[in-house]
Amino acid sequence: MSKKQKRAATLAEVVAALPSPEVEERGGPYAAPPVAARGFTDADGCHWRLARGPLDPRRAKRLAVGADVMSMGRYYDDEAEWWLPRFLPEAERPAAWLEARARFGAAELPVHEAYEFTADDGRVLLFIETYC
Repeated sequence: MSKKQKRAATLAEVVAALPSPEVEERGGPYAAPPVAARGFTDADGCHWRLARGPLDPRRAKRLAVGADVMSMGRYYDDEAEWWLPRFLPEAERPAAWLEARARFGAAELPVHEAYEFTADDGRVLLFIETYC
């Protein structure tokens, strides 16, 4: 008889095995923030799934430069009639990263945390969550 112990599942494996909550189609409304819902559908109908986070500031900095899309803040979409993550134009990303980095782990509000989301087509999103 073998006396090998079974390897215990890591927290990341347990979380990855959890079923993802239902997210409404087209328009992207969400009842919970994208991080809590573990994903969201944007106004263009693209579904973004939480891949990892909160991220270490070094990983977030790499994504601020290399991610396909960066989001910080929210806006109200009249067509969807809901708040959606605000995707930043390429020109705004460096300044937004500096602002977010300064607020990582801050003792006072607002506090920023970075998360990585992936789309079904393979694109990567750096999502900066703001807690007020």
